Amino acid sequence: MMKKRIQIILRGIFKENPAFVLLLGMCPTLATTSSAINGLSMGLATTFTLMLSNLTISLISKLIPNKVRIPSYIIIIASFVTVIDLLMAGFLPDIHSQLGIFIPLITVNCIVFARAESFASKNGALDSISDGLGIGLGFTLALTALGFVRELLGAYSIFGYKLNGITFLESLPSDGIIIFILAPGAFIALAYLIVLFNMLKNKLIKNN
Repeated sequence: MMKKRIQIILRGIFKENPAFVLLLGMCPTLATTSSAINGLSMGLATTFTLMLSNLTISLISKLIPNKVRIPSYIIIIASFVTVIDLLMAGFLPDIHSQLGIFIPLITVNCIVFARAESFASKNGALDSISDGLGIGLGFTLALTALGFVRELLGAYSIFGYKLNGITFLESLPSDGIIIFILAPGAFIALAYLIVLFNMLKNKLIKNN
């Protein structure tokens, strides 16, 4: 059983990565990744929601009438999003203010609802938690990587720490390549990361 759950987690990170493979949740992926810390925070908030909503829906899915299935899932997801929203507002106010409306919008994130509908409602509690963890970690990996690249090229910093004295930066614009902080840069960086991720994934699958 443990092996099965590890496979479920790894599937969410690699084979079914929501951002790099399934291309789901593109709105927060592009809008919240101007820095690595923002991407990491958004990914972890989504992971928290995925795990707990998957667990809850798995436990009570048989008690929910089919006619109110979708509204019930939304209420469950929204409850956990409210918890993470209040926790971030209380303990991480700077990050909370930067992510803004995108934290409440986790409620209608197609990734969260898709896992509730396609997996949690049809599987046991532990498998559902594993699925939420795997998909959440895959999403966090994607957002953090995209934020890392955009912050590095757009502001010459990593997780808020400025890079100084690096030779190759001397030939580039002094304040960063501003396009990578803007929306067009998000699309450009995401496209290259998708190609790189899938090349590495396919190579890994082929070797195994």
